[in-house]
Amino acid sequence: MKIFRLFLSMLCLAFASPFAQAQAIHIQDALGREVTLPEPAKRVVITQARHFPVMALLHPNPADILIGWSDEFRTSFSNEYQQYVQQFPALADVAVVARHTADSFSIEQTLALRPDLVVLTASFAGLTPGQNPEDSALLQRLKAANVPVIVIDFFVEPMKNTVPSIKALGYALGQTERTDEFIQFYQEHMDRVAQRLADTDPAQRPPVFIHAHAGSTDCCNSPGTGTFNDMISFAGGQNIGAKVIKNATGKLNFEYIHAQRPHVYVATGTGSGKRTQAGLHIGTDTTPEQARASLMSIIQANRLQALPAVLNGNSHGIWHAFNDSPLHMIFIEALASWIHPELFHDVSPQATIDEVNQRFLTVPLRGTFITDLNAQPAQP
Repeated sequence: MKIFRLFLSMLCLAFASPFAQAQAIHIQDALGREVTLPEPAKRVVITQARHFPVMALLHPNPADILIGWSDEFRTSFSNEYQQYVQQFPALADVAVVARHTADSFSIEQTLALRPDLVVLTASFAGLTPGQNPEDSALLQRLKAANVPVIVIDFFVEPMKNTVPSIKALGYALGQTERTDEFIQFYQEHMDRVAQRLADTDPAQRPPVFIHAHAGSTDCCNSPGTGTFNDMISFAGGQNIGAKVIKNATGKLNFEYIHAQRPHVYVATGTGSGKRTQAGLHIGTDTTPEQARASLMSIIQANRLQALPAVLNGNSHGIWHAFNDSPLHMIFIEALASWIHPELFHDVSPQATIDEVNQRFLTVPLRGTFITDLNAQPAQP
């Protein structure tokens, strides 16, 4: 009997000990919200499926813990989706709880999946920058259901929120060491760009035209404020769209584009769907020849041949999905090398892709993600 009592006492002490309590995970998300998980999340719902590859940067087997997502990875990033399904066949059976918009999200279906973590973005939660998280009805409903929620952001304020978003997501998945390694890698690449541009004059930044989703719509979609604009500024350029577009995206007319005489032209696209469709053919399983031919076709179809950027050989195409991801560091490195080739002659965005593939991604980026109209662009 004494031995039995001693055993019970030791068992109680074990459960009450600081060691047992230390298993809980305390994190702060992109909104500054304090979130506690009793253990690493094993049943995860991501409300914007485009962030599944971000999970793949931080977790070696992300499909094992994913139970629900939106349909946008299958539709808007179909080539990448097929590649991931080949590696993780279970993805084909993951429950779809939304399309790519917040109004299509089914909280009832999400709760029925019994998640131990829901990953939101601020826009999906219905919040504008600086708004009180308590104003989000979606956050309040999930809180009432005792479901832990973290909010991440690589889109609205990417320069500010990327590191805290990576940390919140990676730590919530129990991948602290891998997450810290990726954050260090990301910060080193971002710091290198910032340091080399430190002595440049912001007033002398060359004009840059980002042709967003080039060829898939009438000429010409462009970023306005935020997101791409922040990346262009970080890379040492001046976004011509920001002068007239006061939202995140908008459209520039032919005359305005030519009047701005951009020194750098960059077309973006996801390359999803059939290669015969309009749009920049780039990304997974695209050859360099296909990507370059597509870029040339877009420039000709939109009558952009007379732009200084095209005449001077400073015209490029890049995968749009580097946006809304911590891999925007690749987009920024490429931009910096095109805007300031004299400062970044030894920086290779492709080498960064290769290192990401080797060190972090279970499903590597396989294809052509950056293309140039000229093999060796002339300096503007």
